[in-house]
Amino acid sequence: MDTTSLFKYFPDLDVKQREQYNQLKDLYLDWNSKINVISRKDMEHFYEHHVLHSLAIAKYYELLPGMKVMDLGTGGGFPGIPLAIMFPQTEFYLIDGTGKKIMVVNAVKDAIGLENVVAEHKRAEEVKDKFDVITGRAVMTLPEIANLAGNKLRIRGDAEAGGIIYLKGGDLTEEFKALGRYWKHKKAIISKWYKEEYFLEKYVVHLY
Repeated sequence: MDTTSLFKYFPDLDVKQREQYNQLKDLYLDWNSKINVISRKDMEHFYEHHVLHSLAIAKYYELLPGMKVMDLGTGGGFPGIPLAIMFPQTEFYLIDGTGKKIMVVNAVKDAIGLENVVAEHKRAEEVKDKFDVITGRAVMTLPEIANLAGNKLRIRGDAEAGGIIYLKGGDLTEEFKALGRYWKHKKAIISKWYKEEYFLEKYVVHLY
């Protein structure tokens, strides 16, 4: 997949957004040759596995101007960087416990001129701010992310107001059970938006 296919799913992007998405693969290829932030084999499917996957959150939920979003465990910047391009009026705070990965995130966001992103080498426990939405993808179980990030949400119990919006795959039955009665949840299968086989049994999960 290249950006031509990506843009078919998001036809309303402006010129600046298209240029920013177009620059991403070469930037990550260059950085990946120095610091392994993405599996080298996975770079062959960069736009499908990383950018388009990240943007499934945009298909599910519109991040509004002025909202504050924390991307927890952002790694090389996913889903945070693709979402920040999609929603330039939303504030993004990207954190990761690995300093080298945050160095790459800052280099990429500076190279493409992303002004709505702050990225820091930090653990979730160190963050004191509150956020409308917390994003992430598959780095921990749903109960783990709920326990770690739940107290950093501005509002709980209102799906429209935000919550934790997480990219996960596979059978989530036991994880939903383990959340107990303290969390409401929804899930949307990503293949309802994208035709690629990669997205079968992959979901956007919303905890609130």
